[in-house]
Amino acid sequence: MLSFLFDDTFVIEKLDPDGKKFDKVSRIVARSEKHGAVLHLDVNTEVYPMHEKEKFLMVLSPTLNYSGAPVTNQAQVEQKSLADKFEYIMHGLLYKMDHMRSEPSDGGSKSPPVVEVFVSFGGLQMRLRADPTSCAKFKVDQNMFLLIRKLM
Repeated sequence: MLSFLFDDTFVIEKLDPDGKKFDKVSRIVARSEKHGAVLHLDVNTEVYPMHEKEKFLMVLSPTLNYSGAPVTNQAQVEQKSLADKFEYIMHGLLYKMDHMRSEPSDGGSKSPPVVEVFVSFGGLQMRLRADPTSCAKFKVDQNMFLLIRKLM
């Protein structure tokens, strides 16, 4: 049975917050609805345009196979797969995780701990900042698929 590493609905808050660096790539900053996670993601906007205030579903999965079987090469993807349900898909490697300590906020109380997950998709980067419980399935050197579908 297939189990996702992470899934949530996001709303894009900012596009290229540090200015446009590349012609065909934009960095989106989005906030999730279910987990309150913050996502920084590089997207090839030439093939998949994204805009502020858009809502999308993002899934991080160890495989594209519904059965949960790992994908070791392209020939092993089942005839029907998760790819059929999404519009934008990338394969990458989780290369770093940071466990952030709680620091006092302006009000003096400690903010909850967070985990930052860093994944490279062939040079396009992702940073997901979320609570530790929603990041429990991640581990360094883990391969994964990022799947996105826009929601109306």
